Amino acid sequence: MTATLTEYTGVIPEKRQITNKPRFSDKVFRFIVTSGGFTSLIILGLIALFLLLRGLPVIKDMGFGFITGFEWNPGDPENGVPVKFGIGAMLIGTIVVAVIGLIMALPIAVGTALFLTYYAPEGVKKPLTIAVDLMAAIPSVIYGLWGFFVLMSHAVYWEKLIHKYLGFIPFFKMQAPVYERSPFIAGIVVGIMIIPIITAISREVFSQVPLDRIQAAYALGATKWTMIRSVVLPFGSSGVAGGAMLGLGRAMGETIAIYLVLNIYFSPNFQVLFSAGGNVASLIVSKFGEAGEYELRGLMAAGLILFIVTLIVNFLSNAIVKRTSRTGK
Repeated sequence: MTATLTEYTGVIPEKRQITNKPRFSDKVFRFIVTSGGFTSLIILGLIALFLLLRGLPVIKDMGFGFITGFEWNPGDPENGVPVKFGIGAMLIGTIVVAVIGLIMALPIAVGTALFLTYYAPEGVKKPLTIAVDLMAAIPSVIYGLWGFFVLMSHAVYWEKLIHKYLGFIPFFKMQAPVYERSPFIAGIVVGIMIIPIITAISREVFSQVPLDRIQAAYALGATKWTMIRSVVLPFGSSGVAGGAMLGLGRAMGETIAIYLVLNIYFSPNFQVLFSAGGNVASLIVSKFGEAGEYELRGLMAAGLILFIVTLIVNFLSNAIVKRTSRTGK
């Protein structure tokens, strides 16, 4: 056996320069993403400023009654009919419809996320993931038309069954047998619309469960469902809660779909099967075309209140998601 030896030349290689100075491409990328972030923030601030400038006079005139009042009457000052603007009933309707939608969507979204992450075969997983994500791209008017022409006839039958067997619960009582265009139907439509949002976030959280915890559960003899119940769900619970609140914020701002499937009524309605309700966004779209100058300012003020409420919900969801990624619990 022979060995070839490399002759030592006595030349010492130059020391490698280690630096954290960003390259030109890094600077360009940082500038682009920073500009995009600040642009979004500026646009959001301009929207808030516009709503504030347009709606603040009405809020000053109406006072706190603008939020708690249940009457929307542009009045006729020339004939002595006072102007009364109050969005209390619409705020209640916004919360009722959004909560119904969240109750409908959350179990389906979490179940879909678990199926796509741990049960679906590889040949089925990708097409289903794409299909669920594409649901978020469908315009809300399509959901509204589908809810009005297709879902409503079936949902009325479900409402009658609920009233028959659960009518003793105050939420399911009926003032009159009028079931069409109810908060229950609107909640189903909104729930279907927010399923992709909650599913996407839940799927992302479930996929980040540490592999060593999963393997440890299997090593102790756990079945797949036992592993999911004892490892995956506790790990991703806060993330699922954050996704649910993001979906809640989306549901609270829905406009056209609610306008098509819900009967606008300026009175607080907690009887979800009765054909009466509304939300702030549907109020704006229903009154905008025929509103005068002062009423337009009132609608802008309503939009400002909805903007603030939705922003608070999104901030809460962001805090929950951050807490999840920081603690991993």
